[in-house]
Amino acid sequence: MADNTTSAEIPGASFQAAAYTAQGTARDPVALPEALFDGTVNMPVMHQAVKAYLANQRQGNASTKIRKFVIGGNQKPWKQKGTGRARQGSTRAPHWVGGGTVFGPIPRSYAQYVPRQVRALARKSAFNARARENAIFVIDRFEYDEPKTARLKALVDSLGLGDRKVLILTDGTKPNVFLSGRNLPTVHVMPYGDVSTYHILWSDTVLIEGTALGHELEPVEEQERPAASGKRQGRTTERRASRKAAKKAAAEVQARPRKKTAAKKAAKKPTAKKAAAKKSTAAKKSAKKKGK
Repeated sequence: MADNTTSAEIPGASFQAAAYTAQGTARDPVALPEALFDGTVNMPVMHQAVKAYLANQRQGNASTKIRKFVIGGNQKPWKQKGTGRARQGSTRAPHWVGGGTVFGPIPRSYAQYVPRQVRALARKSAFNARARENAIFVIDRFEYDEPKTARLKALVDSLGLGDRKVLILTDGTKPNVFLSGRNLPTVHVMPYGDVSTYHILWSDTVLIEGTALGHELEPVEEQERPAASGKRQGRTTERRASRKAAKKAAAEVQARPRKKTAAKKAAKKPTAKKAAAKKSTAAKKSAKKKGK
């Protein structure tokens, strides 16, 4: 948070956000709407909204059985008197192993209700908190013909947000953008109208589509991305060379036993002299048999 104040409002505050294209090219800054970004930050309301959101995610399925719901124990384990042991009425009593639970959890609802106006104030306060930190960027438009994770990751990296939690708010539901960011652990994509206080405060930076804020930004020419530095290029070439060498060594190791087996097979094959000698011996044997 930029401020730990309980409730603060900056009179006549006007916030501007840096604007970019969908490929990371810088544009002129854009003024954020004053109706939403007026500097109000109400901490107690945000705390209430986040606490209610987290409570509403709980299912409350924990369940235990009291003694009347545990199977068995209908018969008295031993007679009342004469055994020298304490009297017992059921093996399903709470002090028996396998018996019932006393005051254990049962299925319940953890849902908390927050009035609509309080939720709106908390959401507004969260947006203003991020605006104070200059953590709101405006993207002109997200138009993805197909899901492409590399494209969305390139945008996040070009803005220098690769190691930060990024919340992307689109103008309406855009499945291709959502699928593009689904595999990125630090990126969350959702429609602007569905965002909650929890999601805004979870993120370190918020990227908002321009049309969601009422800005129709004209397209601009994309700038070529700078090439990787010499050190980085050297590292990549070294990695590629090491990979090629490892593959070559593995291929040689795999080829060695094949050569041996081929040599063994060649050794087992009879030579021309041996074949001729075998033929001559076979001919002599057949001639002796005929002479007999």
